[in-house]
Amino acid sequence: MMYPIIRKIVTISAFVCLVNCSMAQDPGPKSKLSEAKTESKPFRILTNGQRITIQSSQDIQRIMAWTTNGHRIVEQNNPNSPYSFTVPNTEKFLFVMIQLKNGKYYTEKIGVE
Repeated sequence: MMYPIIRKIVTISAFVCLVNCSMAQDPGPKSKLSEAKTESKPFRILTNGQRITIQSSQDIQRIMAWTTNGHRIVEQNNPNSPYSFTVPNTEKFLFVMIQLKNGKYYTEKIGVE
């Protein structure tokens, strides 16, 4: 007769212990993704209608730009800063990849008017 009561007490105790343990866990170090978001970018992408201009405080090794359909419209190695190009009239969004001389890559999706 006492076993059902003991079983309930043990079950409730185990549940409370499990909840407390899961809430007390250390989340660990920040992921590299969240660190990258707080890091300031050494470049700026400026849009003026269909004209895109990339300004950088560091040397750029490569710039690539492609449409949402995957059509590459720009691929330039060792461009001067500022670097400008024109987007076709049919495109509303564009992906830009910038590789710096230090090896870091940055990719952004930008809207075009």
